[in-house]
Amino acid sequence: MTPPRGPKPPLITLTPTEHQALEALIRRPSTPQQWALRGRIVLACAAGRNNAQIARELAVSIDAARLWRRRWLETAPADPEAPLDVAARLENWPRPGAPGRFTAEQFCQLIAMGCEIPAGSDRPISHWTPREIADEAQQRGIVDRISPRHVGRLFKRGISSHTRSATG
Repeated sequence: MTPPRGPKPPLITLTPTEHQALEALIRRPSTPQQWALRGRIVLACAAGRNNAQIARELAVSIDAARLWRRRWLETAPADPEAPLDVAARLENWPRPGAPGRFTAEQFCQLIAMGCEIPAGSDRPISHWTPREIADEAQQRGIVDRISPRHVGRLFKRGISSHTRSATG
């Protein structure tokens, strides 16, 4: 067998405690499958496999193998004697970007309002439009401000995803 080409990935050396914790995490039935897969990737890295081998064996992308090798190394505790939380090291990191501006409750109120008959809101219309919903939501105090375009996007995403899950 020929040695793999390219640069060698950084080696992961697990302590017996880390190895045992990863094995236990993978075998536990209540472990989220993402964590179990990430744990298998880390164990394969510690076994000396390169990213391409891990990708083939675990049916993941090379980028995924590379990412979790790097993350494991980056989240190593500064003190090797410190208490270890393996699951915390396998969690997703916070994603970039601003947090959502509307709560789930506000979203539900907007959807419920869109299901009402507009005549009950003293509006001379037969069907809701994004502009009318935005105006009415501000008037009722559901939101401080919202654009008609954003209302349209919320309704398109919210209603279509619920319809898709209900109809299969």
